[in-house]
Amino acid sequence: MFLSALVFNRYFCFMNFITTATIDAVKQLYNQSIEESVLNIQETRKEFEGQVTIVVFPITKISKQSPEQTATAIGEYLVANVAEVTAFNVVKGFLNLSIADSYWLSLFNNELLSDDFGKPKPNGKKVMVEYSSPNTNKPLHLGHVRNNLLGYSVAELLKADGYEVFKVNLVNDRGIHICKSMLAWEKWGNGETPESSGLKGDHLVGKYYVIFDKEYKKEIDALKAEGQTEDEAKKNAPLIKEAQQMLLAWEAGDKEVIDLWKKMNGWVYDGFAVSYKNLGVDFDKYYYESNTYLLGKDTVDEGLAKGVFFKKEDGSVWIDLTADGLDQKLVLRADGTSVYITQDLGTAQMKYDDFGMDQSIYVVGNEQDYHFKVLFLILEKLGKSWAKGLHHLSYGMVDLPSGKMKSREGTVVDADDLVAEMIETAKQKTEALGKTNDFAEADKAELYYNIGLGALKYFLLKVEPKKRLLFDPNESIDFQGNTGPFIQYTHARIKSLLAKANFHLDVKQSEVAGLEATELEMIMLLAKYPAELSNAAKAYSPAFLANYLYEVAKLFNKFYHEVPPIVKEENQVVKQHRLNICKVTADVLKAGTAILGINVPERM
Repeated sequence: MFLSALVFNRYFCFMNFITTATIDAVKQLYNQSIEESVLNIQETRKEFEGQVTIVVFPITKISKQSPEQTATAIGEYLVANVAEVTAFNVVKGFLNLSIADSYWLSLFNNELLSDDFGKPKPNGKKVMVEYSSPNTNKPLHLGHVRNNLLGYSVAELLKADGYEVFKVNLVNDRGIHICKSMLAWEKWGNGETPESSGLKGDHLVGKYYVIFDKEYKKEIDALKAEGQTEDEAKKNAPLIKEAQQMLLAWEAGDKEVIDLWKKMNGWVYDGFAVSYKNLGVDFDKYYYESNTYLLGKDTVDEGLAKGVFFKKEDGSVWIDLTADGLDQKLVLRADGTSVYITQDLGTAQMKYDDFGMDQSIYVVGNEQDYHFKVLFLILEKLGKSWAKGLHHLSYGMVDLPSGKMKSREGTVVDADDLVAEMIETAKQKTEALGKTNDFAEADKAELYYNIGLGALKYFLLKVEPKKRLLFDPNESIDFQGNTGPFIQYTHARIKSLLAKANFHLDVKQSEVAGLEATELEMIMLLAKYPAELSNAAKAYSPAFLANYLYEVAKLFNKFYHEVPPIVKEENQVVKQHRLNICKVTADVLKAGTAILGINVPERM
């Protein structure tokens, strides 16, 4: 696999000697200096011999020779003058270098076996990741699952890349949709509570949201039968009018309405807490729309004063973004009430005032792409110094094969149902393989949870966020292939091997004379771990890390089958070295999967 010079240098920053020696070679051979930025150094493709490739095309401008001649001359110089370079071969304009086993062994023993390998080094920067953002009128659904898992994992990736991270959740806890659930419960709830019904609080409130919708549709149909149009009926239905009155009463601070709102939202929060715990996600701070919906009017005044916004004859306030390829956008209604973007402007300012972060990432579905383009552009035009650090992490929808899973409401897949289904599927598949016959019941329950959630998380995170994906619960729980359970099983296999060998880390005893081909591959792949973390963090893509971990697990299984049985190895130095490779592999798999929110069992 070819990598850009930048990426390669991140991977093999410890191989600066190649860069230095190449610059020296050009100086000695052609009597000219060359900047480091000109050099393109890559990982050698697997079909060619060697580990490091120098792309010599940029150097031919200096050498005035063909790419093959240039590569050969530099290759001969490096073999003669750099002890670590043992051989070279030339493929057109690509100079492939073989690096001595002793170098890789030294790297493994000194870098990969050190306690701080892959550990975050603080970079002094702060970043906020906002995710989840549920409505308090219904339970979390499949779309929320992808949002939560993506947001959590990106936050953990950024931590691993040295950032100070703040995870926040902006809860949509007010508005007409909330009043619909409240009104329906008031009319038809008969005092039902989570305790009396046995339902989770968010499911109970969601039940009444559905009831409202059904009754509302009945009223619409009745009015249409009387001769009203669809639009007229929707506006004139008594239920929607009552809900609108309830919202006005809430905004006016009516005690009864506020008390009902607090009670029902409390039920929902208790329900969400269980769902978040089951998904393994958390937050450092919650923001509530009920506290932020009036924000932003100061920002509008600021924009008018700066000439960024303009007022129309009816008193409404707008911004003209046509010169930026967008349109005119309303930021304040004629009656002085906010629109959604007004609130978002105010909330963005408040979050910055609270945390002073360098970057702020909004994890929101791709249906809001345009909204965030407008939001960020407005903040830039207002001269907010921090606006350049705003990023919309847009993600695609999740589909399920029809008939695979029934949802509680029949329209969306409930997050709690999905988690339960995953755990049950993990149980069935694991028991069918007879892998848990000697497990205590509590250990079995923990294992099925870890496998089920590991499968779910890995399947959703291994795909680039922007892509729409089809999630098949059954396909995701497979102990072979590119799945979470395969990686988990590989980790458990390594831990079993280390336990059987009574492993103790010993660096001094691992200085073997040479390396098998798969040993070298393992060391090179494991050495990439810190750079893979960094690249995934910079791209806000857990998929980079997920697929790297799969490559590690896959290569380890190849290594395990190709080298002689490690536990039975009689040469103690060789045995210790290979056990050390096993140990680093297990550590990388455990640390990497933790960033994805996945627990790897010690045994399976």
